[in-house]
Amino acid sequence: MRIISGTLGGRVLHPPKGLPVRPTTDFAKTALFNILASRLDLEESSVLDLCCGTGSISFECASRGAKKITAVDAHFNCAKFVNDTAKTMGMSNLQAFKADIFKFIEKETYVYDLIFVDPPYEAAWISQISDAIFQHKILSLNGILIVEHGSKTDFSSNKGFVEKRKYGNVNFSIFKHHE
Repeated sequence: MRIISGTLGGRVLHPPKGLPVRPTTDFAKTALFNILASRLDLEESSVLDLCCGTGSISFECASRGAKKITAVDAHFNCAKFVNDTAKTMGMSNLQAFKADIFKFIEKETYVYDLIFVDPPYEAAWISQISDAIFQHKILSLNGILIVEHGSKTDFSSNKGFVEKRKYGNVNFSIFKHHE
C-alpha cells in the first residue's frame, strides 16, 4: 500500500497479512483525489473513513493535510493497524475505532466535510449507507460523501446523489449535502 501524494507521498505501508480488506487501487485512488481537488479544500476538512480497512484513504487524506480524520472499521486488527501506523508517523489528527459503522453513524455527533465509505461490495446493507449518513446529519452542508462499490450497486435515486464514476472494477458514487 502506497501513499500517492502530499507530505508522505511515496511512502509504502505494510499492513499485516490476513486483514479482511480489498484496498482501493492506486489508479482509482488517484482519480478519487483528482475529483476531490476540484470540489473540496482538503486542508480545511474533517474526514470520516468508514470501512477503513488498511486506512489507505485516511493516510492519503492525512498526507494531504486534512485537519481531522476519523477511521472506523468493524475489524479490530484493521483499526489497530491504522492507529499504530498513525502513531508511528506522528499523525495526531488521525484516530481509528473498531465499531459497527451503522452504530457509529447513529451515535456520532461530529459533522464531517468528507465521508468516504468502502464497504464489502457484496454487503446486503450497502444501499442503506448514504441514507443513514443523511438521516443522522453527520455530513456538513456542501459536504461530500463518496461510496466505493461494485458495478451492481445503483445509488442514482438516493438523496444527494450527484454522479457515478467508474475506474476499472471500482465505482464511486458521489453525493453532496444540499439544504
